Amino acid sequence: MDMTLTNARIVLDGEVIEGSLHVRDGRIAGIDSGPSTVPGAEDMEGDHVIPGLVELHTDHLENHYAPRPKVRWNPIAAVCAHDAQIAASGITTVFDALRVGLDEDTDITSQDMRRLADAIEAGVAKDRLRADHFIHLRCEVSAPNCLESFAVFDNDPRVRIASLMDHSPGQRQFASLEAYAVYYKGKMKMSDAEFNAFCERRMAESAEWSDANRKVVAEKSRARGIVLASHDDATNAHVEEAIGLGICVAEFPTTLEAARASKDQGLAVLMGAPNVVRGGSHSGNVSARELASHGLLDILSSDYIPFSLIQSAFFLGEVVEEIDLPQAIAMVSKTPARSAGLDDRGEIAVGKRADLVRVRVEEHIPIVRTVWREGRRVV
Repeated sequence: MDMTLTNARIVLDGEVIEGSLHVRDGRIAGIDSGPSTVPGAEDMEGDHVIPGLVELHTDHLENHYAPRPKVRWNPIAAVCAHDAQIAASGITTVFDALRVGLDEDTDITSQDMRRLADAIEAGVAKDRLRADHFIHLRCEVSAPNCLESFAVFDNDPRVRIASLMDHSPGQRQFASLEAYAVYYKGKMKMSDAEFNAFCERRMAESAEWSDANRKVVAEKSRARGIVLASHDDATNAHVEEAIGLGICVAEFPTTLEAARASKDQGLAVLMGAPNVVRGGSHSGNVSARELASHGLLDILSSDYIPFSLIQSAFFLGEVVEEIDLPQAIAMVSKTPARSAGLDDRGEIAVGKRADLVRVRVEEHIPIVRTVWREGRRVV
C-alpha cells in the first residue's frame, strides 16, 4: 500500500525538515523538502513525524496481568491491553520484560511468565497486536531459582535481550539501606523486625547465588545470540565485570562514575524516561538529565510508564541544552534499535520500515495523533 504524508515536520537523523514522506510496501520510499503534489497525500498540518519508538525494557505488562495481589487476568487480554497502551504511546517495537528468578516481594511465578510469553507469541502469530513484540528476560541472579526460571525460555526465538540484575540491599540500585527500606517496607508493609530478617535473607542469597548465576546466564545468552545488559552498575568494578561477561547495554547505572566507565568501554548507556520527566531517580541515584548533559546518555526506556518514553524525548531538549530534538528522538528509536540488533527500523530513511508516529505538541506534552507500523495505521 502506498502512502504520502505532506506538510510535516519530519525528524531525521540529525535534522528536522519541513516536507513530505512517501511510503511503499511498508517501507520508506522517499523524503522530500516542501509540500507534495501527489494526489491523496495526507496533510500532517505541521505536526512532527518521527520514527516509531523502540522500547527495550518495560515491565508494564505485569500491571495488566496481575493488577492486584492474587488476581490474575487472562494473559491474552492482558497482552492486548498492554499492547494498546504501548502503541498509543508511539512505541512500535517493544521488548516486554519478563521476570527470571523470583523472590518474596511477588506472588508471580515462572509459569505466569511463560503464560505471558505464550500470549505474546500467539498475538504476534495471529497478527492481533499493534506493536512488534519481543521478549526481554529480567534475570534476578541473586534468586536461588534463577537458572530454573531461565530454562523456561529455552529455545524461545522471541527472547532477544537478557539483563543481569541483583536487587539485594546494600549495593547497586539500593546501595542506601534507607532507600531500600522506603521501597520495600512501603511495598510489602513489613515491620522493622520483618524488614531486617528480609534484608539478611536477601543478602545471604546474593552472596550464595549471584556470581554463579550471573556467569551461567551470560554464557547461555551469548550462545543463543541474546543481547546482554547489565543493571544498576554503581562502580568501575561492576563495569569491568560487565565487560568480561559480554555486556552490550548498561541499564540504569546508578552513578556518574559507572555511566562514564560504561561509555568509555563502548557500552550503550540506558536510563529511565521517568527519571528524565521527574528530574531524578525514585531511588535517589544519578539523574538521567545529568548524564545527558555530560554526553553519557544513549538510550531511554519507559520502564514503568509507557507514555514517558515519547514525553521524555520531547522534554529532554527543553531541560538539557546539550541535547536537540533529533538527538533525543534517536535515544528512543535509532540507538535502541541498533543495540538490539534491529537494523531495519528506528529512523526515517529510505529503505527503512515505515514505523512512524504523528505528534502534535500541546502545552509541552507530545500528543500522539497517529501511529503506523510498516505503513499500516495501528492507532
